Formats: sequence, C-alpha cells, structure tokens
Amino acid sequence: MQDPRIPQLARQLVHYSTAVKKGEKVMIHLVDVPDEIGVALIKEVRARKGIPFIKIEHGLVSRAMSMNATDEQYKIIAKHQMAEMKDMDAYIALRGSSNICENSDVPTARMKTIMSHMRKVLNQRVDHTKWCVLRWPHPSMAQQAGMSTEAFENFYFDVCLFDYKSQIPAMNALKRMVEKTDQVHIVGNGTDLRFSLKGIPALISAGNYNVPDGEVFTSPVKDSAEGVIQYNVPSLYQGIPFDNVRFEFKKGKIVKAEAGAQTKALNKILDSDPGARYIGEFALGLHPLIKEPMRDILFDEKIAGSFHFTPGQAYEDADNGNRSQVHWDLVNIQRKDYGGGEIYFDGKLIRKNGQFLAKSLQKLNF
Repeated sequence: MQDPRIPQLARQLVHYSTAVKKGEKVMIHLVDVPDEIGVALIKEVRARKGIPFIKIEHGLVSRAMSMNATDEQYKIIAKHQMAEMKDMDAYIALRGSSNICENSDVPTARMKTIMSHMRKVLNQRVDHTKWCVLRWPHPSMAQQAGMSTEAFENFYFDVCLFDYKSQIPAMNALKRMVEKTDQVHIVGNGTDLRFSLKGIPALISAGNYNVPDGEVFTSPVKDSAEGVIQYNVPSLYQGIPFDNVRFEFKKGKIVKAEAGAQTKALNKILDSDPGARYIGEFALGLHPLIKEPMRDILFDEKIAGSFHFTPGQAYEDADNGNRSQVHWDLVNIQRKDYGGGEIYFDGKLIRKNGQFLAKSLQKLNF
C-alpha cells in the first residue's frame, strides 16, 4: 500500500512549489529514490497539463563517473545538459542516498573539473526555471538525525508538508526590513561580523525553492564583510565532513579559514576560484519545526533561530556580482541552547537568541 503522503507531496511540489502551467516542460530528476514518487510527480504534472521529462541517476554510478572525470568528458556532458535545461520551464529534483560521504574520496581536482563545467548548467536551472529540490527520507538520514526510521519519516513529511503560506506575510515584513538595511552586525560565540546590504534585493523562500523551506535571503555587498565568524553547525561539502569552520574577513574576502583537521581541505575548496573566498548569500532560517542539525544542508539552513553566510556564487535575483563554482551554505544557530547571539540592522537589535523582536515578525519565532 502506498504511503498517502507521497501523492500529497507530489501535489504540493507541482501545484504550489513550481506552480506548473499548461504546456510547461518539467524536468523530474530522481536520484536513488523509489519509483512511487516519480510516478506521482508524472501524474501531477500531467494533471496540470504540463509535459513531464524524467532523468534518473544512482549515487554509486555518479561516483564512478566522478573518480576519473576529465575536461573533455564534462565539457560534452555540460553541453548536452545545458541544451536540455534550456528547454525546461520547471525543475523538480528528489535526491536520496544511503551514504552521505559517497564522494568523500573523489579527488578534489576531479570535483573542481566537474564543477567548472556543471556550474553553468546549475546557474541556468537556478536563474531561468521554476525549481524545487528536496531530499528523500532514508534510514541513513534518520541515523544522521539521531532518530528512528519511522520517527524521521514522520518528521520529514511534517516539515515538507508544512503550511508555508502561513508564514508569507511575516516573511514579507522581514524582506522589507532587510531591503531597508545598510549595515548588519552579528555577534555571538566566536562571532563578531559586520557587512553591508545596501542596494541589494532580498527574497522570501516559502516552499517555492527547496523543500523543506523557510528563509529570507539576500547577499552582502561583495567587499563589505569585516571580522570573524565561527559556525556551530556541522557541514558536508563534496562528500567531506567539516566541523567548527571559522573565517576571518578583510574587505569582504576570507583571509583565514580553519576547520581543525580539515583545514587543508577547506582551503582547497576556497581556492577553487577567486570568488570562492567572497560571500554570495546571507539568509535567516525560519522553519519552526526544524530545530537540530543533521549535516544535510537542505534541512540545516532552515533551522529555527539560525542564519547562513555562504561563500561563493551569488543568486541572480539577489546579486552582489560574485561568481564562483562554489556555493556552500554554512550555518550558525543563535538560539540560547546553542550559545545565543544577536543580529543588529543599522544599529537596532532585530533578533536576540534566535527570536525576532518586532511585532510584525512574531509569527516567524519558534
């Protein structure tokens, strides 16, 4: 018997997240997920009179391709995938995995080769389609979260099927506040950071980009970041686990980067290209049901009472001009149970210990 939440999720992704319209071409990209969700998505796209296209991948096969990636090979792959993506109006991806570290032994040089070509395809998808990306629950994810498989599946569907529309008025109030702000000052354990948002748009993300969702995001003026930030959420990038990442900034650039035993690997990523040492996104996490990190960025960047400060590529809709093959969302939680912290907009305290102070933002508190 099919879990009734599967067609419910497919309906939300097609009707709300990507708002598929008649005649629109929709790429459904499935990686290590059950056939049932793919079938449900095809049915929902056709119910909206859209045209579904399917792309199926498997993690072990992708790793085998990555291990000996060459420029010639990925130049051709990117050429064909770019042509395909340019034909699409919407993109829905579901990604499962039994091992989040599957790519941890892929040589850094090979990953750099892949991203140097595939970043253009990713940018086409992000900037020119209606897109939504999400994970698929797996026992390995339950283990990451420290939960039983059944409890995690219930958590997964609760956070993915959350009523995002209920947060939109307060999100819009926060968006307006962000767009009026010039100087931001963030303080907390190991963090004393200043930067400018002047002239850069902000956007709300309420179930229409990633699922689970819940953030308001923008980007800092490229050369404005000064000070230090200590992230307190573990991260995974290119299959490598990172903990206690710490950056020091001067004139917007990361001039010192540390991550304990992974400091060398961290700096290799930041040396991928000149833009990797500048910040491409600043965002406030708002999902009231996501409280604890699980080393999965689609969940962790939405944690209630958090923010992320992202090295690398800026989004076109909130653009500070930074370009990079890297876009690495690193997260800091400022709730009391994680050491607390404060965020000031133009000298005014707007969030303390993860809680917004303005009356118009109260519905964003957990």
